[in-house]
Amino acid sequence: MIEINDLHLSLVGGAGPVKILRGIDLEVNRGESISIVGPSGAGKTTMLMALSGLERPTSGSVCIANINLTDLDEDALAQFRRRHVGIVFQSFHLVSTMTAWENVALPLEFASDPAALDKARAALESTELGHRLDHFPGELSGGEQQRVALARAFVAKPSLILADEPTGNLDKDTGSLVMDLLFDLQKEHQTTLVLVTHDSSLADRCDRSMIMSDGQLCSTRVRP
Repeated sequence: MIEINDLHLSLVGGAGPVKILRGIDLEVNRGESISIVGPSGAGKTTMLMALSGLERPTSGSVCIANINLTDLDEDALAQFRRRHVGIVFQSFHLVSTMTAWENVALPLEFASDPAALDKARAALESTELGHRLDHFPGELSGGEQQRVALARAFVAKPSLILADEPTGNLDKDTGSLVMDLLFDLQKEHQTTLVLVTHDSSLADRCDRSMIMSDGQLCSTRVRP
């Protein structure tokens, strides 16, 4: 599902180029869940952005579902994300002027899916938010907002979910419930999951857990 070869990525700052990723090699099977842990600034989020095509590598290659992202222009990358990738952010990133129903339907409407609203309703019901369809993000708790974000990420049935600190803005109990839901949806849909987290207990729930340090993946733990 994922094949990364000798991935390097530098960003230009005020003092010149800054090397963020320094030779990443990684293979992930379809339906596998992996976690990436490590200190802030290690390059974890940048690697997720490279996997989504939101950041272009300086060198090396990123292949997702046999698609080489380095060969795609911006329009093709947008189509790739629409078809293959769901993203769950720490800060939810819901559109404040849209209801929960409209937020979940949005990626399907971008794809001109005539059944967008029906599929969005079903996705919200799968996250136990069928009674919150017409509520705006400001009317929802943090846990409910993240469940809306999960419904939006899974609604188009992507082959890959990228989750960047999805419990970072939630209390422990709410975060645990949200992660139970994330892993349940991942198993139900047989979706490949890449999870960035500082929480070792969450990392241990994945099939594999990797440590990133200074832009490199330096060790791996496989779940028994």
